Amino acid sequence: MQKIEILKKRKDFVRVAKGVKCSLPGIFVMAARSLCIEECPPKVGYTTTKKIGKANVRNRARRRMRAAVAEIFPKYAENNIEYVLVGRWNTATCPFAVLVKNLKKALQEVSKELKNE
Repeated sequence: MQKIEILKKRKDFVRVAKGVKCSLPGIFVMAARSLCIEECPPKVGYTTTKKIGKANVRNRARRRMRAAVAEIFPKYAENNIEYVLVGRWNTATCPFAVLVKNLKKALQEVSKELKNE
């Protein structure tokens, strides 16, 4: 199982936001190539805004995104790619199976677009 690193710095989030985007119900995914020269594992960052609700809703959305990433990333995430997952208004309430399915589809779409660049 490959290790998944976490994005923590604002400059990384801003750089990834300029990359490829995919919006699906329950999740919004942004991706960009990593600045690493050698092969490095995929990196992921999570964000939720006050638009989706109070702190308990934002925290639940982030926990659900982390659980979906733990399930999906080992198979579908590519090395040397950085991802940012943005929680949407229904991330905290949609069925987990739907969230996982949409994340898988989003990863496949951004990978396809990054290969075409």
